[in-house]
Amino acid sequence: MLNDLSSEQLITKQLEQIKALTALIDHEKEVLQQHDPQALTTLTQQKNTLLLEIKELDEFISRHVAFAQDKAAGKFEQELAEINTLLLHCKRQNLINGQIIKQSQLAVERMKTSLLESHAKSSMTYNEKGKKSSGLSSLDLKA
Repeated sequence: MLNDLSSEQLITKQLEQIKALTALIDHEKEVLQQHDPQALTTLTQQKNTLLLEIKELDEFISRHVAFAQDKAAGKFEQELAEINTLLLHCKRQNLINGQIIKQSQLAVERMKTSLLESHAKSSMTYNEKGKKSSGLSSLDLKA
């Protein structure tokens, strides 16, 4: 399928893929901010599929003799510049998305700690000697 494409068609296809990746990464930020795990799972699958397609096309282009000749002749400068700009945007947005994920993980960890502390206080019991102990961990269960 790729063998039948001209250099112009290859660069156009690569540009389209990078634009699609940019849109997915931008949408990923929205999904992360909305805390929608199901949408994030779907988006991650789409992103992984697209990244594989991008890698496959890029490897094909790197071995395409006519494309290398056209590129050396100065063709595709505008397209290549646009691709590089979009890739830089993707990298920046991906870093931002990573920070959102880190902040979400920290918030979940704080919530978990708070809930565990609250549970420990509310499950305070007394042992056979009348001393305070908290929850099931003080029952010495081995199961």
